[in-house]
Amino acid sequence: MEKRWITVLLNTLVVAAGFGTMHMLEKFAGIVIDHYGITEAAMGYQQTAYVVGLFVAFLLGGTSLFKGSFKRSVALIISFAAIPQLLIPFMPSWGGVVALRFFQGFIVALIAVFSNQIGRLFVAERPFAKGIILSGIFWGGIYGINLAKWASHNYSDWGAVKVAFLVSAVVMYAVLALWWLFIEDFEIPKGKHSSGSNVWKMPFTWVFGFTFFPALWIIFTLGSFTLHNVKFSDAQVANLVMTLEVSMALWSIIMGYLGYRLSVKNTSNRGLFKAIVSVMTLSYAVTFAGIFIVWKAISANDYTLALLGIAITGIVQGTGPAFWTTAPATYPKKIYPEASFALGLISNSANAVAPNVMFVLVHGVTTGMLIYLSMAILGVLLLLASARMKLPVEELGDAA
Repeated sequence: MEKRWITVLLNTLVVAAGFGTMHMLEKFAGIVIDHYGITEAAMGYQQTAYVVGLFVAFLLGGTSLFKGSFKRSVALIISFAAIPQLLIPFMPSWGGVVALRFFQGFIVALIAVFSNQIGRLFVAERPFAKGIILSGIFWGGIYGINLAKWASHNYSDWGAVKVAFLVSAVVMYAVLALWWLFIEDFEIPKGKHSSGSNVWKMPFTWVFGFTFFPALWIIFTLGSFTLHNVKFSDAQVANLVMTLEVSMALWSIIMGYLGYRLSVKNTSNRGLFKAIVSVMTLSYAVTFAGIFIVWKAISANDYTLALLGIAITGIVQGTGPAFWTTAPATYPKKIYPEASFALGLISNSANAVAPNVMFVLVHGVTTGMLIYLSMAILGVLLLLASARMKLPVEELGDAA
C-alpha cells in the first residue's frame, strides 16, 4: 500500500482511540450516579463539558498551542484525552470529573491538524482521505461503547469504570506510539500574517464556516432527541445507537469517495471547491428526507422505520469530509492551517448552542423536527451563497 494511504489509516486509528472517550462515561451512568451521589441531571454535565471543550479547542487553534511541530501537536492533543482518562476513575469529586471531561473535548483538534497534513499529501483525493479519517470518530464511539460493555460484564461497580478507563488510556498512547514511528513531521506555521490575509476578516470564512454548523447541530443532538421521544426496549435503543454510529462512519467514507471522484475532474482551486459544495449539498438534501422518516418513526413509535430513518440521516456526516478539505483548496498555503481552525471554530459553535436549545428549550417533537429540517435547508442555502463568492486564494494569490 502507498505510504500516504498508510498514513491515512494510522490517522484513523489515532482518531478512533481518542474519540473512544466520547460516550464511554455515559455507559456507566448508573454506577457513576451511585458512586458520586449525583442526580441524572448532574450526570449530563459531563457531556456538556465535553461538547464545550470541542468548541474551545478550535478557539485555541488560533494560538500557538497546536502549531509548530505537527507530531508534537498530535501528541499534545492525545494527551488532553488520555491523561484525564487516567485520572477520572480516581477523582474524589464529581466537579473534578466534569472539569476533566472539558479537557477531553480538545481531542477534536485532531481533525483540523490532520487536515493540514492531508492538504500536503493529497489534492483530488483529499475528501476521500479525510472521509476515512473522520470515520474514526464513529468507529471510536463504537469501540468506547463496547469496551464499557465488556468491562461491565467482567468487573463489578466502580472496578468496571477503572478498568475501562485505564485500558482506553493505554490504548491511546500505544496507538500514538505506533503512529509516531511511521509519520513524517512538518511545521505548522506560527507566523502572523498581514491584515490583508487575516482569515477572520474574510467574508468567505464566516459564510462557509457556517455551512457545517447545521450538520453539527444534527449530528450532536438528533440521536439523543430521537431516543428521548420513543418508547423502545433497551436492546432496541442500543441497536439504534449502533446504527447511527455505523451509518455516520460509512457515509463519511462513501461521500468522501464521491468528493474524490468529483474533484479529480478539475483540480483547480475553483474545481475542488465546486466538488466540495456539490457533496455537501447532496448530503443535506438526503438528510432532509431522512429526518422526515425519523419524524414519522417517532410519531408512530415504529422501531423499523426509526432504524431506516437513522441510517439515511447519517449521511449528514457526509458533509464533513468535504468541509474539512476546504481550507487547503480555497486559502493560500501560508494561511490554510489557520483557516482550518477558524472554519472549525465557527462551525463548532453548534456544539455550544444545539444541546441547550434541543434539550432545554424544545419540548415538542414537532418543533424539534421542524428545527432539524430547517437546519438541512439552511445548510443548502449557505452553500449556494458561498458558491457565488470569490475564494480567498483567488483574491490574494497562493503566496499570501
